[in-house]
Amino acid sequence: MDCIFPFSSTTRFLQMDGGQQDEWKYSRHVMRQYSHSKHSLSPASQRCQNSRLEPLECRDLLVQNALFTGDLEMMQKYFTKDAAINLIIETKGGELRWTSKKFGLWSLSYEQELTTPLHITASRGYTDCLRLLLIRGAAVNFAPGGKTALHEACAAASTDCVRLLLSFGADPEAVSENGYKPLHLCKSPDSIECVQQLLQHGASVKSRTEEEGDTALHIAARHGLTDHVQLLLRHGADLEARNEEGQTPLNAACAQPHQPQDMDRYYQVCQLLVESGASINAADRDRQHPLHLACKNANAQIAELLLSRGANVNVMNYSGNTALHNILQAAAYKLDHHPELVVQVLLNYGAIRIWPGALLKVLRYCHTCPRVIEALLNSYDHVRVSEDWVEAVPAEVVQKYPRFYHSLFSLERRPRSLQHLARCTLRTFLEGRLLPVLSQLHLPSALHRFLLLSFEDVLY
Repeated sequence: MDCIFPFSSTTRFLQMDGGQQDEWKYSRHVMRQYSHSKHSLSPASQRCQNSRLEPLECRDLLVQNALFTGDLEMMQKYFTKDAAINLIIETKGGELRWTSKKFGLWSLSYEQELTTPLHITASRGYTDCLRLLLIRGAAVNFAPGGKTALHEACAAASTDCVRLLLSFGADPEAVSENGYKPLHLCKSPDSIECVQQLLQHGASVKSRTEEEGDTALHIAARHGLTDHVQLLLRHGADLEARNEEGQTPLNAACAQPHQPQDMDRYYQVCQLLVESGASINAADRDRQHPLHLACKNANAQIAELLLSRGANVNVMNYSGNTALHNILQAAAYKLDHHPELVVQVLLNYGAIRIWPGALLKVLRYCHTCPRVIEALLNSYDHVRVSEDWVEAVPAEVVQKYPRFYHSLFSLERRPRSLQHLARCTLRTFLEGRLLPVLSQLHLPSALHRFLLLSFEDVLY
């Protein structure tokens, strides 16, 4: 007998008695998929195959529509107390893969994924439907597609579903076929209560993903989740745990690209980690320090936080780059992040300046951000400007910032102002101790800003 439901036959099947349902068997396709995924699941996830009612593949669109829309009334009709709750539903995933066709041809098709009613309702936050399935005997740790319903609920940040699944015995330490535990899938701000529920039910705060070696703290830091980081630290998360790339959670937070509107929350995560004792100068396998990574992402707040806590401003990575190199390479692509603020703070903390002969190259890369050029040039008492500098800046950029670039090009014919020369002399004299000394001099605020390379959008 064929064990794949044709359209509209599932509703008749769901009303069979237990003896009739036991006559149905797995299809070979479902058995192959299910057996392949068992190796990565917890023992609790594997017990479902030994139940009296074996799961069947369902293609009935009426049943699927009830599940995907959360139609509790229809589900109460279809899923009676004697029905086979653990149906397997094949869906199309979002990724394309090559599949073999007859005559030896290959074509692209969407990857097929296996799911169940429990997974569908949990992933969509249909708590009432989920409760119905659980009460009527759904296997809470069943994972034919390689992950449990608890994984799905955590990924969707569905707190009520997580709480319900755990109350019915869901395994908080179940491992998906990709090597993730439910705690590793709490990646959104809304998932904070999911984390709390998992920890209360015995999830290990120190567990790692199988391939990346990430802890939950790595993941929370990488996604800029301040509340998650705080909660995980209270439960004993390891500040210095290193993943396969050699990153600590602080490295992971600094390395993650983020939009300008997210800069403040990433700063808050880094501040929390640093104040909790995270190592400022922890290097990953490429000898990238948190400061290198923060500058690559043009986050001036994080850069200043690290420098104020003792980060080495001139340390090099394996490529020979310092933090200043990293921000200059990224400036043209991070204009909305205000990369000039990073350049300014690095120079004020004693970054070794660019070799003057390389300034023309910097101009070619960074001309769309004239304040980067301004900060750099104001750290020298003299630069040799030539016709090559004029040719390095496109005409449309000069038209957008005429006052600045005209003042820059005029330096070919005139020296810098005495005021600027005095600034350079004082900065050179105080090199390496500029900030602590200035904080004790009680200078007028305008003079204080001038010495710290404040922006005027013109060169004197």
